[in-house]
Amino acid sequence: MEKRLVARRLRENMHAWLLLLPTFVFLAMFTFYPLYKTVATSFYLKKLAIRVPQFIGGENYRHLWEDAKFWKVLGNTIVFVLGTAPIAMAIALAMALFVNRAIRGNGFMRTFYFYPTVIPAVAIANIWLFIYTPRYGILNSILGWFHIPSVNWLGDVGTVLGSTIAMAIWKEAGFLMVFYLSGLQNIPKDLYEAADIDGGRPWYIFRKITFPLLMPSTLFIFIIATTGTFKLVDHLPVMTGGGPDNASNLLLYLIYETAFKFWDEGMAATLTVVLIVLLLIVSCIQFFGLDKKIHYS
Repeated sequence: MEKRLVARRLRENMHAWLLLLPTFVFLAMFTFYPLYKTVATSFYLKKLAIRVPQFIGGENYRHLWEDAKFWKVLGNTIVFVLGTAPIAMAIALAMALFVNRAIRGNGFMRTFYFYPTVIPAVAIANIWLFIYTPRYGILNSILGWFHIPSVNWLGDVGTVLGSTIAMAIWKEAGFLMVFYLSGLQNIPKDLYEAADIDGGRPWYIFRKITFPLLMPSTLFIFIIATTGTFKLVDHLPVMTGGGPDNASNLLLYLIYETAFKFWDEGMAATLTVVLIVLLLIVSCIQFFGLDKKIHYS
C-alpha cells in the first residue's frame, strides 16, 4: 500500500514537472542564459575595434565609478522614477475613484482616461514635442495669454527633465487606473452601506475602508509603476536625444547608446548589470518592506 502511494505521488509530481518543463526551457533560453552572458560580458573589453574580447576583470565597473556622465544619468533616472511613479499612481487612483461611480458617460470617461496608454510612445513624444515647442507650442501660447515669456521647455537644463516627467505621467496614469478600478470593484459593497448608515463622511470612508482594502492592489501597482518607469525611454530619441548636456538622459537610453552607437558591448553589459541590481534593490524593498504592512484579508 505504501509503495503504491509513493508511486502515485511520483506520477503526480512527474506530471507537474512535465507541464512546467516548457516554461523552464523558455526561462533558461530567454532569461537566465542572457543574464549570465550579460554578467560575463561585463568583465570583458569588447568593442567593435577589438576582434578578440579581452578579460579585464572589474575595470568596466571602475570606469563607471569614475565617470561623471554615468552618475549624472543615474541621478536623472532616480529623479525620473521618483517624479513619475508616485504622481502617476495618485492621479490613477483619483481617476479610478471618479469612473467607479455610477454616472452618465462613465464608459466614455474610462476610454478617455485609458486612451494615452494605447498610443505608440513615438506618437506621444511627437504630441508633447508640439506642446513644448518654443513660442508656437500650445503651452507657450497659453503663457503668452498672460504675457509670460516663452520657455524652451526641452532646450533648458532646468526644465527638460520635469517636462519629460509630465509626459510620462500623462502616459502611465491611465494604465495604472485600470488596476485601481479592478481593486475598487472587488471591495464588498456592504461595507460602504454600513458606513453610510453610521453617517461616515466620504473622506473618512476613503481613509478607513477604501484605501486600506486597496493596499494589495497598491503594492502591485507600485511595483509595476516603478519598474516600468525605469524602461520608459522611447520618447528620448524624438524629444531630446538625452540632451541638453545629458540633462534628460536615462540609464536605459545610455545602455542603448553605448551598445548600438558606440558599439562598446562590454560597457553596455556593465550598465545593464547596474540597472538589474537597481531593479532588484527596488523590488526587494517593495516586497519585503511594504508587503509586511499590508493585510490581504
